Amino acid sequence: MNPTELDRRLRERFDAPEGARRVVVREARDLSDSGRYRKHSGMDLTAGAIVGHLDDAPDDMSLPERWNWWVGSLEIAYGGYTEFLIVRWQGQE
Repeated sequence: MNPTELDRRLRERFDAPEGARRVVVREARDLSDSGRYRKHSGMDLTAGAIVGHLDDAPDDMSLPERWNWWVGSLEIAYGGYTEFLIVRWQGQE
């Protein structure tokens, strides 16, 4: 997973502030490094895949909320994803 590409795609698709993008990119990198997504889905975690999943979230959600929405679905489906949730987000969007 290329963090620079993910940041660019998040900025282009969601017009999210830098702080929101930074926290999502950090969690995405950690998730990718864990190998858990690949183990469960059989696919590499890519910037395009992440943006696609986040795009499925309700439109009124902030970027960190979209991330948590997707990671929450992974938690329900497979378990073991709560460590990738953004627990505290105080940014203004």
